[in-house]
Amino acid sequence: MTLGLRALPAWIGLAALVAACRTPSDEVRVGSKKFTESVVLGEILTQNLRGAGLPAEHRAQLGGTQVLWHALLHGDIDLYPDYTGTIRADIVRDLPDGSEESLRAALARLHVGMSSSLGFEDSYALGMKAGKAQSLGVTRISDLRSHPQLRLGFSEEFLNRADGWPAVRTRYGLPQTDVRPLDHDLAYRALAADEIDVMDLYTTDAEIPYYGLAVLDDDLDLFPDYHAVVLYRSDLPLRAPAALDTVRTLQGRIGVEEMRRLNARVKLERVPESVAAAEFRVATFGARPETSREGRGRRVGRALAEHLALVAVSLSAAVVVAVPLGIAAARRRRLRAAILAVAGIVQTIPTLALLVLLIPILGIGAAPAVAALFLYSVLPIVTHTMAGLDAIPSSLLESADVLGLSRAARLRKVELPLASPSVLAGIQTSAVINVGTATLGALIGAGGLGQPILTGIRLDDLGLILEGAVPAALLALLVQAVFAGAGRLIVPRGLRLRRDA
Repeated sequence: MTLGLRALPAWIGLAALVAACRTPSDEVRVGSKKFTESVVLGEILTQNLRGAGLPAEHRAQLGGTQVLWHALLHGDIDLYPDYTGTIRADIVRDLPDGSEESLRAALARLHVGMSSSLGFEDSYALGMKAGKAQSLGVTRISDLRSHPQLRLGFSEEFLNRADGWPAVRTRYGLPQTDVRPLDHDLAYRALAADEIDVMDLYTTDAEIPYYGLAVLDDDLDLFPDYHAVVLYRSDLPLRAPAALDTVRTLQGRIGVEEMRRLNARVKLERVPESVAAAEFRVATFGARPETSREGRGRRVGRALAEHLALVAVSLSAAVVVAVPLGIAAARRRRLRAAILAVAGIVQTIPTLALLVLLIPILGIGAAPAVAALFLYSVLPIVTHTMAGLDAIPSSLLESADVLGLSRAARLRKVELPLASPSVLAGIQTSAVINVGTATLGALIGAGGLGQPILTGIRLDDLGLILEGAVPAALLALLVQAVFAGAGRLIVPRGLRLRRDA
């Protein structure tokens, strides 16, 4: 009970920090998935809203369908582009029929509205290198039955969705067993390098003609319609009436060739999504283009500041909570197993899984990232604190008792100073882990140095990848140097001399 009361201020502080991260905004928040077409559409929507005089923020590359959907329900975003086939298969299943009316009614029951089609359909398909497909005589998905040796590489979403690989395998009776998960953008490079033979495609992908791919005919008509639409919270028209009118101006205005051209501008010509979106708006609506463009130095500085904030907040909370837990584990052997078990279980949860699990509770953005980093930081600090206290010779503790020191005074003046090298090592370990793990926060809109890495992978841009990876590596080295200097200030001089000797 005493330990719980001591740790209470830290939990209150962490809750306050999380609440601060989730302060409601007056902006209309637009979300997009982590593939180029979704980001481009999100940017067009955002620029249209701003052009109508509405404050708008684009929270780009937030992950897959479920991340965006829960963010919408949770109120972290107000609208995002999606596809009717995806909505039917991955969000509102078991509809009475395939009509648009039943889809709208199902969404309305969840307090979500849906626009009409933006003007194009982006369906799933399977593709191969044209030369290989011709040599094997493969033109239809059914033809894959005769080639069980083919290696398949699919995006995680396609691999697990009801309208993805499970449905394709069952409907077509495909025998392939070498099926691996691959990021969609990386799969194109793997296909070009002959590391896989078949991948899932979006039919508006600019890479299809670029890599000379053959799109296999869906001869059993498995894939449903995937018309591009905008999903929005039903309270959006009440909060920002002009926002929905702005969305409606896009209905029927983006044809399939236009969408493929926009994708090519970004993926193949290396034009930023904001520029491609501005070009579309100028050509379609005669709008004035947005001229502001963030330079590399400012972009890196902003990402670095966001990264440092994630690490500093989570690590500070972890220190306040984990050091008392380590003391309790050292002093109370009955509590030790329970403390180590709980902290250890958290360490076994994959980072992406933990982030997704936290979204329904904390939403997207900095809050779940800070919470996840905090949880991952606890175990190293607890174990090092406990080990440092356990290593103190009993004769020194007996001497402190003989001097009449109270238990609290003994801890403050004898035990913690003697254990300080080990405690500091635990905090340093957590800090270094945090610097690397925080890059994954970009997948849920937390920003940081993971954002340019994520964008660089998506666009096959080594410069952007290095823009995030190099500062992250340097930051990890800086953290180690800072803790080395802190050790000279915190660790008692006698212990430093003994360790150096």
